[in-house]
Amino acid sequence: MNKRPVETIMGIVVLVIAVLFLLFAYRVSDLQVVKGYELNAKFFKVGGLSVGSDVRINGVKIGTVTSQKLSPDDYMVDITISISPDIKLPQDSVVSITNDGLMGNKFIKIEPGHSNVLLSPGDELKKTKDFETLEDMIGKFIFKTTGN
Repeated sequence: MNKRPVETIMGIVVLVIAVLFLLFAYRVSDLQVVKGYELNAKFFKVGGLSVGSDVRINGVKIGTVTSQKLSPDDYMVDITISISPDIKLPQDSVVSITNDGLMGNKFIKIEPGHSNVLLSPGDELKKTKDFETLEDMIGKFIFKTTGN
């Protein structure tokens, strides 16, 4: 009978440590949505990009994909991204969809341009590169080496 208080206290300690570990893992994993100003981009193919995917410059997360929808007029995919307020992008920045390794998660990669004109909240990123599948890359390689 006198073992129960010790077991109860140990159970509570284990639960508190588990919750602290989960909070630590959430903060370190960088899963938070970046709150900032929104920009738009249009793509023909997004290749499995999803809401919540990262937006990166040189491998550093600077934003998050907040929405994507198919435009009924031209069947392009309208992507909305949220960029950290301390990052100001030039108007001629190039936006592409890529992935981490061969089978990794998709993310948006931004290559900053050199324009003196900066994008404002709600602007559209005009220079976009669509997602290329493995089949697309192999096809380009084959046709490039055969000269067709």
